[in-house]
Amino acid sequence: MTRAQGVCPESQATDASLITESLVDGAVFGGIFERHATTIHRYLVRRVGPWDADSITGEVFEIAFRRRADFDQSYPSARPWLYGIATNLLTRRTRSEARRLHATARLAAQPPLELDLADAVVDRVDLRARHEAAATAVTALAATERDVLLLFAWEELSYDEIAQALDIPVGTVRSRLNRGRNRLRTAIRDQHTTENHE
Repeated sequence: MTRAQGVCPESQATDASLITESLVDGAVFGGIFERHATTIHRYLVRRVGPWDADSITGEVFEIAFRRRADFDQSYPSARPWLYGIATNLLTRRTRSEARRLHATARLAAQPPLELDLADAVVDRVDLRARHEAAATAVTALAATERDVLLLFAWEELSYDEIAQALDIPVGTVRSRLNRGRNRLRTAIRDQHTTENHE
């Protein structure tokens, strides 16, 4: 049944049903864009910055539209599928992502205004160093571990959703996330130890 018959209003339809319906009426796919474009764009901004994110977001939905017949209808939500498409596009842009992560780390290191300027300077230098160490550690991860870690930490996807997005088993998600976390901890700890001995 279709929305025209009054059975499946767009606001109540699952993503899977909208995608199915879009195979007959391509305009229905706009509902998928309306539901998920902001979330996908936010994820991409965090990974590569606003300029690249705009164009990649368009590519994500263009690819999704072209491949909508391949969407696994057993999943009610298209969000993990869209993250998978976005992540695949990002693998081509790793240098840009590394620059963005370092820029994000510098911005995150900006402290609130404080009255004691000496303390503020010391805290700022320490905070910037920690954020830079984290950004360096994240960019040093293997792309497969970085993708899993960022989908988990930034986008709050479940293990099952990450597995769906990246087309890998849940066990692989768990092991990549565990390895990524351990490597991050080690890199940040080593950076902190090095700074304390200088």
